[in-house]
Amino acid sequence: MEFDAELDDEEINGADVEATRRIVSDLIKAIGEDPEREGLKNTPDRVARMYVELFSGYTAEPERIVNGALFEINYDEMVIVRDIEFYSLCEHHMLPFIGRAHVAYIPKGKVIGLSKIPRIVDMYARRMQIQERMTRQIADFIQKTLEPQGVAVVVEAMHLCAMMRGVKKHDARMTTSAMHGSFRANLATRQEFLENIARGSKPLQF
Repeated sequence: MEFDAELDDEEINGADVEATRRIVSDLIKAIGEDPEREGLKNTPDRVARMYVELFSGYTAEPERIVNGALFEINYDEMVIVRDIEFYSLCEHHMLPFIGRAHVAYIPKGKVIGLSKIPRIVDMYARRMQIQERMTRQIADFIQKTLEPQGVAVVVEAMHLCAMMRGVKKHDARMTTSAMHGSFRANLATRQEFLENIARGSKPLQF
């Protein structure tokens, strides 16, 4: 997403860009740097506009994301979209966590357009998040929108808050899951999904 340098602050997704600029400038001063030196002079503006993009999930409209892409079809086998790359910011330290989401559902009379599932993942990733909540939000949204026989979501991510600071464990990975309907009730259905996403999976890496 590119932003015009001349775009008025109030036009950018309703974000208070000027307030963010001031806060970033104050932060630069607080850590002992000079916000007026050449390399940092435009940093508050760049960061403020970057946050508009990184937090665009707050202003995303679910109806526009789905955009009528629900199709009636006589199909009741598992649909899986795997390895959906996402980037989010941990709400505890505002450091990135990066990973992949795997989403499955079993239709009950209708399916959703393929591109919409990654967009749903992005809608919830582009917020201040914790991985557990994000996983549940994705599953709940698909369940409510499609009313399928079941929904399953597995999210795998690396968290910079555990890699750059604190325990400093570079190889630590976090996996979360959320299940609805037949994925929760039926062990064989759940196992089929987990085997599918494990097949040919690549390790997360920076």
